[in-house]
Amino acid sequence: MSRTIAAVSTPYGKGGIAVIRLSGDKAITVAEKMFFPVSGCALSSVKSGSAVYGRIVSQGNVIDDGIAVIYRNPHSYTGEDTVEISCHGGILITQRVLETAFDCGAVPAERGEFTKRAFINGKIDLTEAEAVIGLIDADSEEKLRLCVSHTQGVLKRRSEEIYREISGLLSAVYVKIDYPEEDLSELTSDEIADKLETVKSKLSETIKTYRHGKAVSDGVKTAIIGKPNAGKSSLMNRLCGEDRAIVTSKAGTTRDVIEEKVQAGRVVLRLWDTAGIRESGDEIEMIGIERARAKAREAELLLAVFDVSGEIGSEDEEIIGLISEARERRIPVIAVFNKEDIAVPETVDKLKSLLGDGVVTAEISCADGEGIEELKMVAERQFVEREIDYSGEAVVANARQFSAFCRAFESVERAKEALLSGLSADICGLDLEQALMALGEVDGRAVSEDVTAEIFRNFCVGK
Repeated sequence: MSRTIAAVSTPYGKGGIAVIRLSGDKAITVAEKMFFPVSGCALSSVKSGSAVYGRIVSQGNVIDDGIAVIYRNPHSYTGEDTVEISCHGGILITQRVLETAFDCGAVPAERGEFTKRAFINGKIDLTEAEAVIGLIDADSEEKLRLCVSHTQGVLKRRSEEIYREISGLLSAVYVKIDYPEEDLSELTSDEIADKLETVKSKLSETIKTYRHGKAVSDGVKTAIIGKPNAGKSSLMNRLCGEDRAIVTSKAGTTRDVIEEKVQAGRVVLRLWDTAGIRESGDEIEMIGIERARAKAREAELLLAVFDVSGEIGSEDEEIIGLISEARERRIPVIAVFNKEDIAVPETVDKLKSLLGDGVVTAEISCADGEGIEELKMVAERQFVEREIDYSGEAVVANARQFSAFCRAFESVERAKEALLSGLSADICGLDLEQALMALGEVDGRAVSEDVTAEIFRNFCVGK
């Protein structure tokens, strides 16, 4: 934090302009050595939030002209003195300006270091920092809306609200611990238990949003499985809108897993097109088949493709077995009946009977694309059941946040059980302290340095 850092904050390559960002106690001092306003005023005299036009000088030579914007602490993104210098967006000139900043006393910024400093200086919390990289990576309107809500502090406020409620209840418990013989607490044990139940409900509601948030933010691991020539690769191509996988009439064409991302309404499907599952004496094909089975067990959504233009065989029965395994793990399954335009009614009826109640089905024809859009909507409904007002409803977006809320829920649950079972108030207090620690990890108040380092490692340099 004692270093003044610099980095290019615009994408690498040719463009209209490039922006070099400096941040730290000496950011303005460093900038004054390389940027000279044409007005003749000193850069240090420029008001915060103001832009000035001037010359960029390196080793006594003018190398470009541009604009410098000054942001004085704490009114900057990082909470430190910050200068952003805009120059022409050529590859060479951008590099020269950055090197000049280093010559004048700055050091190279690490990945995500500007945002990390904003977090350390209390400008943003950890959920807002994670949302910044989400905004940059957003590949759907829904993810964009979710990330914007986090940058505006919606999840942070939800976490803080629950944190305050638990803190208040913990104070009441502390009174019982410190003065067990006196009735000094405003709340009885039963009243504390009732309020803990309310806290549990709020935590549970928040935890339930993770299914939606993960599907929107990270995407859904989706395995396309089926016997050879059922239409798996054709389905992959239809969902992608292009010939992503090779399709031939020869069984066993697909021998390895092909991956692609596609939008299905408001969620992203991370598709895995897999080898046709069957018994084979071909060593290479068997490796692909084993990978297909592994992907089926790793998936968060199964698209099980059946060719309903013919009879059901033993290979289809193995697919039905994989479906049963997925249902036991509560993984959503969509049984995709391909070639519905030439379907054999008896085959369809038998498949529905074998699959049993509760398996969602979709009828499509990969040959003409019939039913593909409907299939996408069916997939979306497995994860997004309703419209969410992101401006007011907190949605958990990643596994780190989910884990923290779950641990808080479990600790509150234990605290209530301890209270109702007549155990010492100390036990209840310890559990509530654990709940506060878990919630502190959500916004970064009680998170380890290793966790924050891993989060900011995913950022680009310059942000």
